[in-house]
Parts: sequence; C-alpha cells; structure tokens
Amino acid sequence: MVSSSPRLPVFALSYPLILLPTARLTIPISRTLADNLLALLHDSESIQPVLAVIPIPPPADSSTTTYSSPPPIPTSPVHGTTARIVRLVRARTVSAPGTPRYPYLLSLHGLARVCLAQPLDVADSQTVDSLPESAVVNPTADQAPSRETVEAFKDAALRLLDRLAKDSMQVQRKDEWLRVAVMVEEVPDHRSAWMADVLVAAITGDYADKLAFLAATSVEDRLRRATEFFIKQTSISEVSQKIASAVDESLSRQQKEYFLRQQLAVIQRELQNLHTNNAQALSAGTQGFGSGGSGSELDDDEQADADDLAELRKKIEALEVGSEERKVGAREWRRLKRIPQGSVENGVIRSYLEWLTSLPWSSAATSSSSGHDVLRDPGFLVKARNQLDADHFGLDQIKRRLIEYLAVVRLRATAEAASQIPHANPHSSTEQLTSVEASDQSCALVLHPTSDLVSKQLPSPSAVGRPPLSKKKGVKGPVLLFVGPPGTGKTSLGQSIAKALGRPFQRISLGGVRDEAEIRGHRRTYVASGPGLIVQALRKAGRLDPVILLDEVDKVGQSNFHGDPGAALLEVLDPEQNHAFNDHYINVPVDLSQVLFICTSNTLDTISAPLLDRCEVIELSGYTYDEKIHIARRFLLPKQLETSGLSESLLSLTDGTLLRITTLYTREAGVRSLERAIGAVVRFKAVEWINHMDGVAANRNAENSNAIYEGWRRLVEEDELEKILGVPRWDGEEREREERCGVVYGLVVTGMGEGSIMPVESTAIPGAGRLKLTGSLGDVIKESGEIALSWVKTHAFDLGITAARGIDPLKVPDPIDIHLHLPAGAQKKDGPSAGIAMICALVSLLTGAPVSKDIAMTGEITLRGRVTPVGGIRMKVLGAHRAKIRKIILPWANKKDVEHDVALTVRQEMQFYFVQTIDEALDVAFGKGALGWRKDIILMESRL
Repeated sequence: MVSSSPRLPVFALSYPLILLPTARLTIPISRTLADNLLALLHDSESIQPVLAVIPIPPPADSSTTTYSSPPPIPTSPVHGTTARIVRLVRARTVSAPGTPRYPYLLSLHGLARVCLAQPLDVADSQTVDSLPESAVVNPTADQAPSRETVEAFKDAALRLLDRLAKDSMQVQRKDEWLRVAVMVEEVPDHRSAWMADVLVAAITGDYADKLAFLAATSVEDRLRRATEFFIKQTSISEVSQKIASAVDESLSRQQKEYFLRQQLAVIQRELQNLHTNNAQALSAGTQGFGSGGSGSELDDDEQADADDLAELRKKIEALEVGSEERKVGAREWRRLKRIPQGSVENGVIRSYLEWLTSLPWSSAATSSSSGHDVLRDPGFLVKARNQLDADHFGLDQIKRRLIEYLAVVRLRATAEAASQIPHANPHSSTEQLTSVEASDQSCALVLHPTSDLVSKQLPSPSAVGRPPLSKKKGVKGPVLLFVGPPGTGKTSLGQSIAKALGRPFQRISLGGVRDEAEIRGHRRTYVASGPGLIVQALRKAGRLDPVILLDEVDKVGQSNFHGDPGAALLEVLDPEQNHAFNDHYINVPVDLSQVLFICTSNTLDTISAPLLDRCEVIELSGYTYDEKIHIARRFLLPKQLETSGLSESLLSLTDGTLLRITTLYTREAGVRSLERAIGAVVRFKAVEWINHMDGVAANRNAENSNAIYEGWRRLVEEDELEKILGVPRWDGEEREREERCGVVYGLVVTGMGEGSIMPVESTAIPGAGRLKLTGSLGDVIKESGEIALSWVKTHAFDLGITAARGIDPLKVPDPIDIHLHLPAGAQKKDGPSAGIAMICALVSLLTGAPVSKDIAMTGEITLRGRVTPVGGIRMKVLGAHRAKIRKIILPWANKKDVEHDVALTVRQEMQFYFVQTIDEALDVAFGKGALGWRKDIILMESRL
C-alpha cells in the first residue's frame, strides 16, 4: 500500500551511481544542471530542498563481470530515493585546460525510498541536465519483520563484517568494521531495516543487486535481499582470499626448493673436498697421528663441538630440578638433539641454551655468600663511610642518605639470614644427567644413578612432613634516583656503593634508547634476536645481587611504533613485580628482587610520573669553590698527571691558581670543565718538560742525575694561566656588574640543573604607558612582569613616584613605555621566581635609586604584596656563591631549605634575608629609608 505525495523535482543519477537512504553522495555536475539547482534553491522556501533521485540504468551494450547472475535491471527507472541538497560548490581542481566539463560538486543525503507515478523517460538526453517535476508516491510504513528474518540478516551481516575486518590491512579500518559489528548485534528488530540501508550503502557490491535492494519497498523483502547480498559478498571475499593464499603458498614452495637445492650443492662440494683431503693424507703416510703431528683439523672441530655440548649439558644438569628454567632447558635440549647440526635452527637453539644456562638463577649452586659476608662484617658501615669519603669530597647530605640506605640493606640481609633454616640436599652428588623423561609434565631432566636401576625422583625421608622451602625474597631497598647537573658524581656514587657492598657493578646507558626490546629483549622469532640490557648485565655480573646503574633515565626515547622503553622500565624498578621479570628472549621469569638499582638523571621533567613514583629522588646540586679546590687537588690533578706521564714532583698548583681556574674559567655545577682545564695546564707543562729535558741533554752531558731538575719551575702561578688557558671566560661578566638604575640580579636554574645569576634590565622610552617584555620569555614569567607593573602602579604614591594617588606613573607627567629585558635571548626562560627581581627593577627605574650589585634575589609575588616560595634554592644559592654574590633575598618559606640543603661554609660566607612581603624585600634591596615611604600619609579630599 502506498500513499500519495506532492510533486518533486527529479534528479537523474547516471550509471553506475546509486543513492540509498541514510547514505551521502558527492558527484560532479555540469554547469547547466548547476544553474537549474541554483534556481531551485532560490525558489524553494527551504534552505535544503528535497529531490527525487532516480538511478538511470546502464546502456544496452554495457556488460558487467559478476560471480553470479544478478537480478535483471529494469529499463524504465521508477524507484529512487528522496534526497536533500547538502552542498553545491565549485570544484577546486581543473582536469583539463579551459572550461571543465563538470565544474561543480553536488552533495546529496538520502532520506527515504520513493516511487515515480510514471517511469522516467531515459531516451530524452535533456533529462540528465534538467530537473523535471513528477508525481511521486512514498511507501507506507510496513509492519515489523519476523524474528527469523532479522536473525538471518544479522548472521549474514556479522559474517561479512568479520571477513572485511580480517582482510583489512589498516588497523583503523579494521576497528571501524568491528565497531559496526557491535552496532549490528545491538540494533533492535524495528531498526534492522535502517541498519540494512546503512550496510548496503557502505559495502561495495554489484549494481544490479543494489538496485534490486532499492526497489524493495517491504521491510521483509528488504531484509531478505540484504541477507542475500551479504552472503554473496562474503563468498566473493573468501574465494579471493583462498586464491591469494594459494599463490603465496606456491611461491613459498618454490623458494624453499631453491634454498634446499643450494644447501645440497654446498654439502656435495664439502664432501668432495673432504675426500680429496683424505686421499692426500693417506698418500703422505701416518706422520700426523702419533708421531708429533697435529692431526686433522676436522677432528679437532668435532671434538671441540662435542666438548661444548657436554659443557652445556652439565650446566642444564646444574639447574634445580623442577624449576621453570630447567623445564625450558630440557625441552630445548630435546629439540636440539633432534635437529641436524648444519641447520640454522640448531644454532638458534644452541645460542638460547647458552644464554639460559649462563644466567645466575636463584636455584643455581653459585651463591652470593661473599656479599653476605661483607654485610655481616661488624665494621661494614665504617668501611662504607670511608669508601664514600675516599671516592668523593663533600656531598655530606648525600653520603648520610647512602649510609642510611646501606644500613637498611644490612638489617634486611641479617633478618632474612636468621629466618632461613638450612636443609640437606636430597640429591646425591654422584647423580648425572643421562636422559629426559618425556612423559613428565614438567619436562624436567631425569637424573639416574650410575647403577643400572632406574630410580624415580622421590622426596627424601627427611623432607617428608616438612613445609616446602620458600623462595628468597632478597634484600629489597628503594630505587635511588640521583638528579643533578653533569659532572657532579652521580655515576661514581653508584660505583662506590657497589664497592662498599662487595658486589659487582654494571652500568646500563639508557641515553637514546627508543626500542622497548632493548629493555625486554627481542622475541626468538626475529633474526639475530637476543636478550635485553637487564639480562645482559646479569650475565656479565654473574650474580643475582649486583648493583646496576641505569644511567641517563631522563633521556629514554618516548613512545613510538617500537614501543615505550620507559614503560618497560616500570616492571624492572617495581620491587613488587621484578621478582618475576619477563624477558621476551629468555621467556622465563628472571628474579631481579635482589638487584640494587640506581638511576641517574639530569632533570625530572622528561621522566614519566609512574616511573618517577618508583624512585627516591636524591638531588646533587653542585659543589662550592672550596669543595672544587679539594676535589681538584685530591682527584683531578693526580689523574691528569698519571694520564700525561708526569709525576707530582714535576708539577704543583697553588690554591690561588686552582681558585682562579674555578672562578674565572670553569663556572659550573660539576667538575668536568675543571678537569679539562687542569688537563690543559698539565699538558702545557708536559711540553715544557720535554723541551727542558732536550735542552739539558743537548747543552751538557751531565753525569749527575739531579742536574736535569736545575732550572725547572714546577709551580704554576696565577699570572701564568692567561698564557696557558687564554682569556678568562667569566671575567667580563664580573666587570659589567655595576650599580645602575633599573638593573637588579635574579637567581635562575638552567636547563641542566646549574644555578646562576641573571640580570633583569629595565629602561623607560617615550610611548603610551605599555610594558614590553623581551628575552625569549615564557607565559609564566610574562605574567610575573605584568603583576610587578600592576603592583608598582598601585603603590606609586607610597613609593614617592607620583604626587597623588590614582595617577599612572607611565602617563604622568610624560607618557612612557617600560622595556623589561632578560639577557641571553637565545635561551628559553620561564618559571615563577622572577617577581621580586622585576618589582625591584621597576622601582629602581622609576625612583632613580640603584640596587647594589652584590645583592641577588628570587621569589614570586602576588597582587596583595605577598612573597611566595620557589624551588631550586640550593642550586640558586650555589650559583650566586660562584658569582661572588654576598647578599641574597629569599622568601621566608624557603628558610628551611637554606638551613637543610646549603652547606655551612656557604652560609657563613653569605648573608640571607628572608622576607614575607614586597615591602620588606624593597627595604633590604634599597636599604632602610632609602625609598621614603609615604604609607602613613592620609589625604582628605573634599567634594563640596
């Protein structure tokens, strides 16, 4: 049954295009048709008028290739779709020079099925470019389909969607098909016809099938045709996949045959050479055997190979019976014996067994008794403290934390040693590995005595009734993360801890590691696969409890298509998970619970939050000048003398010389540049010593050995450094520091964690009362500058800048702009710590009162005038100390940081002023009474 509808413009859709309900179609159209559509849009009351889109059948001589007979195509089109005009635009690209044939693009959105009252005349050529109106009828709402029809439709649709998802090469496309399958499963029965329209429109199929589906007005008939369409498309896809698989299999067989023939040719050639060598040996007699000859090289190789296999067998036998590693080793050993020695798979399995048996398993006979002996030593902590003092100077806070760490390690080891009960070994030492019990589910190697009787693995009588032995938990401790600038001794601290514990030390450099397999290992399916860095370090250490240093954790590569190496470290560093660490190559749980992990990093910004949560952060901010001089004299100078081949009797540096090097040539947090500068001095003196010896040998052949030292100057004075090291690097900055209006010095922390001073410069220029900020500043520091200017404007009268309240000092008496600049514009600067310095610079500029060059400050401000705390206090204080700053203004809340983190020697050489408000900071920076505050003056203004 159908009901009448008003007349609609008819849009003829050329072959092979079909527009189904719920679908959207974009096609190029001619200029004439575009003009007709524009006229329709102009005359229509609706913004998006509705058309009757009728597909035109193909010409009579056209033929399509199909896998089955499609339904017959009607010659007189009647059925179509009502569609709404979505968009009509001019095409951006031109296919040919001149006027294109189809210069416009039309987008249509299908709404519902429609039937023409009379068939469309396809013989008329003007039908395509015109929009003739025709009476149309819309199918009435049909009853709900039967349950059997809906179930058949859903089954066919799900089979087709599953096939399309499997055949999709793109992951995104596969996920889309799977999401559509979920929609099909959840769609209600009364919406199944709508889902059929959506799927048929989205799936590529035969034109005749889609046209027959469009002509189906009944819901029951529509679902039946959609089911047939899906079954047909599924069959086509399955046949295409089988054909492709058959072609690939044929190519694989050809490649395999070629590979085997090449191997056969090589084997035949080697056999021919072997027969030739044997014939030559027989003709030469028996000299090589038994009479001092070396024998056959092939026999030596075979004997060496047999010895290697026997050694590998003994290592598998040494593994604990019933353990996971022994089960895997037994299974791989059986595979190794079945595979010929010349096979590639034989070498792969053999390499795997070598890795498996070389690891220090918890069940192996080798124990870490030496490490426990070190921990049981009564003088363990004293020796550890002496070791740290011998390797490092200063770092008192760090050493105290490390001593606490080692004390906890010793207490845990002592408690676990006391809780363990020794048990006798139930297996005899005369047992040896002879066979593998294939029927055992555990795949363990069966040990047989030397007698002929076969004994089963039964528990010893003493073990009956005894609870099973619990696995060692290991001495767990926190994962230490040393954070600090380069050259502050992070890596050497890890070596000192290993020496104090008597454990092997392994360093793993993570800088630039971007593949997850570098941590977890490659799977054995890959060519040249191998274990990860963690398992390699365990094999090199040879023990279960080494000290492993994970260097440069902050430089691990980010997540990419190779995986996320930072996420792979989460299991390694988690004490609750690393007792069963899974390496992809070994594929057997490896116990890392007894390993002491130490990480190093230059910054915490690039470390992920989950990884940082597993570590205990210990900051190494840097060294003072006094500490650097002691380090240079105790460690750096002897090392450079040994490297250059000089002795201590030939070269000596005074304290003044070392101080000049540290202050004027190497202003850094660490000591690497200091070591390079000392190395340059040592090399310079080495050249002088060579010239001196050659001169003495040429001028006089002195028999006295002490004559060569006559005239040699072993002491390097301060005035000689400029000739050796060149012009001082930091001398210019010291000379430029002067008291000028609008210039103050703030404290900053560089990207590598080093503290230093940074001048904040300001100047007034003619303008309109604006603030200009330069110096490659970030958003936070720009906001600090705006807050500082707002506070100065608010308190301009109190500071004596303006004559009355409410006057903008940047516009009265003369309008000016303030330019605020932070030098070194090539470096990015951001952070909430420059508020005080900016206010002092603006006050100094507007009042004309300078700030002393020996004062530096840091702290953030609020609009109310409060000074808030900041971070990096230790680095900033040490940077100011290196710059010879003697007075520092800090927030009151950072007082505890100074008392706890800054060394006493530094605090004694500097004056700290802790302020809570900006008023206090200004009084300290400019001096008490220098600004002439007018806080107590109250102005009464009459409005009569």
